Amino acid sequence: MLKRALPTVAVIADAHFHDLEADFGFDRVKVEARKITMRSWAETRKSTRVFNESADAFLAALAEVRRRGIRHVVLLGDYTDDGQRATTGALRDILDEHSAFGMSFYALPGNHDIFGPQGRHHTKQFLDCAGRGVLVTSDVKRAGSGVTVSDRMYCEGYPTGLHPMAGFGYFRKPEYLHWETPFGMSDAAEDRQYEVASPDGRNRYNMMDASYLVEPEPGLWLLMIDANVFEPVNGVYEWGDEAAFIDSTSGGWNAMLRCKPFVIPWIADVCARAERLGKTLLAFSHYPVLDPFDGATGAEGALFGETNIARRTPRRAVERALLAAGLSLHFSGHLHVEGVTRRGSGDRSLTNVAVPSLVAFPPAFKIAHPGEGNVAVETVELSGLPVHPRLRNAYEREAALLGEEPDDAFSAPSYGAFLRAHKRALVSHRYFPEEWPPAIVERVADLTLEEIACLFTGESAGSAPKLSALGQASAIDIAELGRLPMIELVADWYCLRQGASLALAHIEESRLPLYRFLADRFGCEPQTCHDSPEKGFVAIFLGALGLFLERAGNSQAHIVVQSNPAGKTLRRDRQRKTG
Repeated sequence: MLKRALPTVAVIADAHFHDLEADFGFDRVKVEARKITMRSWAETRKSTRVFNESADAFLAALAEVRRRGIRHVVLLGDYTDDGQRATTGALRDILDEHSAFGMSFYALPGNHDIFGPQGRHHTKQFLDCAGRGVLVTSDVKRAGSGVTVSDRMYCEGYPTGLHPMAGFGYFRKPEYLHWETPFGMSDAAEDRQYEVASPDGRNRYNMMDASYLVEPEPGLWLLMIDANVFEPVNGVYEWGDEAAFIDSTSGGWNAMLRCKPFVIPWIADVCARAERLGKTLLAFSHYPVLDPFDGATGAEGALFGETNIARRTPRRAVERALLAAGLSLHFSGHLHVEGVTRRGSGDRSLTNVAVPSLVAFPPAFKIAHPGEGNVAVETVELSGLPVHPRLRNAYEREAALLGEEPDDAFSAPSYGAFLRAHKRALVSHRYFPEEWPPAIVERVADLTLEEIACLFTGESAGSAPKLSALGQASAIDIAELGRLPMIELVADWYCLRQGASLALAHIEESRLPLYRFLADRFGCEPQTCHDSPEKGFVAIFLGALGLFLERAGNSQAHIVVQSNPAGKTLRRDRQRKTG
């Protein structure tokens, strides 16, 4: 008798759906005779994600899933822009429409979808009918001239924020073959509570955990882990006050070990039962359980201090706990990064598959193909999508009103090119002013790559025989370094950090040898000393560039994870083609 094939599962992370049709009560910008609820470019270029393009990207991903006949879709957290009531309701309607096509969705909350037990206010800038920025807030305390107050902007807390998404895994449905939580078989919110307290014990809460295990079809278990942790801080606060908690953004699995330790034995029990019963187990949470940058974050800490990336890196204790629990394969989102990380050996190994976002470079989602003893993981990139002309027109109008030149992103020929140009804008409007040391920015931001190299040879650009000799030995034309601004390398550095192998096709082929030359000749480990701060900074920066290039060259868009208990090993597929 033939064994029934296991169903394919699509995994979409960080869709950050923003509803262009949402009505927050202000006179919206009109583009091509249609009013839309549009976020400003002034805010977009400071954000690690784009907003207005999210709906098109999400619908395109769902269309591709439907075209392939995939019935099961995991939403790996941050499925909404920021958990606004209006946005979550609109997303629910889209999922309901696609459910009518035979698709089933299994959701997990991310840090942007829900907040604590009470929720929190949001204030966002949109474009009004004149194309100028206007503030919309859910907080009546911020009411004033030019500010619109709408309770539809509010982000709910647990469990209220889950109710619009109740039909997408969080609660039991008759068609599920099996469904449970860490607390048992009940899906009632009051039966899924855990206690969490501040270190001084004065700020104490019973919170809901939204984790669940579901068997949608025979033989396939989806372990959906709610890794949101809202950790109370010391002191006395009004119940549910936003200030009473550490935001879950930087907590992740490090905070899980402190505040939700009950999840680990549940994972161990599920893994043991899956092996005993012959179930194929796929585990998911919004946050990575292993460093998706595979160790390259050490250089980032030396360069920029404790950035968001550094704070969000899971510690070795997480790895040890999950290896001991027997978990072998986990999918994560949150960091908008492409990457596969493996730890352990023999019959104790753990693989974390980091799923990119739909609204940051590079835009992609994953497809898991469970098989006999293994799971094939495919990457589907969305870079070839068009960017709607109406959005470009509105951005251009906004720039004109601000007296600015149109950004290169506005004329990008594709969605991938738009997001790469957005990354360049981030360098000028977020990374340089917020993360880089000001003295370093002032010294190197306007240099060419030839001038950067001359920092190390002690020469002047245009008259650098030592550099020319180094270039000749590596088959590098130094004149090409002189034509490329440092800011272009910086933008590509961030693209390679986030995109790994997916970034290579988007970076001009002529640049890659130049980048490798600089990294090989002048890059260094974070611990290396230099005779000047700017030289030391650039050397570590170039050393990280070398790590990113190596990681990109060694990773593939498609992999196969062997899931048999006798030897869980990672085999990388040689195929580089994306779906």
